[in-house]
Amino acid sequence: MKKLTLNRIWMLVFLLLPVAVAEAGPAAGTDFVTTEDKAVTVTDFFGRTLTLDRPADRFACLYAFTGHVVTLLGRGRDMVAVVDGLKKDRLIRQRMPGIDALPIPAKGGVIHIETLLKADPDMVFLKPETAAAEAETRKLERFGLPYFVAGYRNMEEQMTTIEMMGKICGRYDAARAYTEYYRNMIHTVTQRTGKIPENQRVRLYHSVNEALRTDAPGTIEADWTRAAGVVNVSVGDRLHARGDKFFAGMEQILIWNPEVIIVNEAEVDQEILQDKKWGAVKAVREKNVFPIPVGISRWGHPGSLETPLAILWTAKTVYPELFSDIDLETEIKQFYHRFFDLVLTDEMVQNILSNQGMRQALDTR
Repeated sequence: MKKLTLNRIWMLVFLLLPVAVAEAGPAAGTDFVTTEDKAVTVTDFFGRTLTLDRPADRFACLYAFTGHVVTLLGRGRDMVAVVDGLKKDRLIRQRMPGIDALPIPAKGGVIHIETLLKADPDMVFLKPETAAAEAETRKLERFGLPYFVAGYRNMEEQMTTIEMMGKICGRYDAARAYTEYYRNMIHTVTQRTGKIPENQRVRLYHSVNEALRTDAPGTIEADWTRAAGVVNVSVGDRLHARGDKFFAGMEQILIWNPEVIIVNEAEVDQEILQDKKWGAVKAVREKNVFPIPVGISRWGHPGSLETPLAILWTAKTVYPELFSDIDLETEIKQFYHRFFDLVLTDEMVQNILSNQGMRQALDTR
């Protein structure tokens, strides 16, 4: 891995920076019954303005990310319908043990309206790909079901979406506590990595689900990896698009020759390390291939709430000398306690960091 040359004055500046990553206030994950009755006006990712007489009470989370947000906001027990992806995440199941019994009225972006109507939501949260299909939104409009499109292309838009959902859920203060933590984390990391010259930044390849699937420009992954202080080699170069997914060719990866590879799907790190086609890549030769942690979701994934932790983990992994004063394990425990009211053991933290056993196998969904 690249060694940075830093003068002593610079190192003293880093050591004097605050050790505490962020102050997030009281645990936002604590369950409660909202008492806010005032009208709520929000704007979703498609620019649609919704006005509710009062915050919603019953939520259909047809995008896994929105189920994570509703749980973060302390309204997890008010979810009446979910997608199957939410039932894969072990920490969500621990936080909301009743989630197994909830109906799944949407799969593959197709809404089963009869199942959804039986769940009787007063707010439906959709991902942009579903909302872009007129046939699906017509189903909701026909039966007068209000829906909010929860999309984002960068970190700022992700925080805005969470704050809008905070208003819908009657937990705007909880949403703001989380986005304040998020912004503080970006500041903490960029204060330390921001002075690294571009030609001295670690060149990183990010594998998304599959070894050859990676990050494109204009995505949240491009945004948060930049905040972590690395050069994301796939951003701005030629990629092959398949729908909303982007892939690199093996020949292109050999040309990029990244120094570090991070992967967000279990076992893909071993696949890359053992595949002879990858053997000439510097990150593989030097065994700098790391699984991205998985908690409530896969850190840094497009639909992940743990983007702030992904930034910190990536920066600390590639520039350990700049973050030696930050105890990542303690930060992880504090994050999940503050925002999800979860108390993690040391063993659970290690499972999160090693990307082991945090999600159910695909064939058990």
